[in-house]
Amino acid sequence: MPQISQLAETFSSQIVWLLVFFAITYFIVGRGMVPRVMDTMDRRSKQIADDISAAHAAREQADKEEEAWRARENENRARAQALISEAKAEAAAKSEKKIAAAQKRLDKKLEEADERIAASRKDALEEIETVATDATQDIVARLAGIKVAKPAAKSAVKESLANG
Repeated sequence: MPQISQLAETFSSQIVWLLVFFAITYFIVGRGMVPRVMDTMDRRSKQIADDISAAHAAREQADKEEEAWRARENENRARAQALISEAKAEAAAKSEKKIAAAQKRLDKKLEEADERIAASRKDALEEIETVATDATQDIVARLAGIKVAKPAAKSAVKESLANG
């Protein structure tokens, strides 16, 4: 086999070319491409870290704004409750005033009615007394044949009505 005999002659030249190729590859890839790739990866890592940091800062800001919003919302809710309570109290006061005014009118009408009833009762009692006095005079005159004076009949009727 002639190739084996040439192996020693070609082997050294192949090793030299192999070392030259690897050296060129090392300088092109190792010195040219790898630093660029590493630089790109470093920039990418830095960008990711910056983005994460910005996201955390934005989240903290959003949490602060949410907390402030909740505080304003609670304050607004408390003010609304106070307004509702105030409106209820105002409505109750107005209703109370209207009820008090209506009660005064009813009390006044009731008082007037009581006065009219008392006057009517007094008039009725006087009328009854007058009728009873006249009836007593008539009855005594018819039964006993005696004429009784009006003041005497009136006092007898009053005494009889008082005893009751």
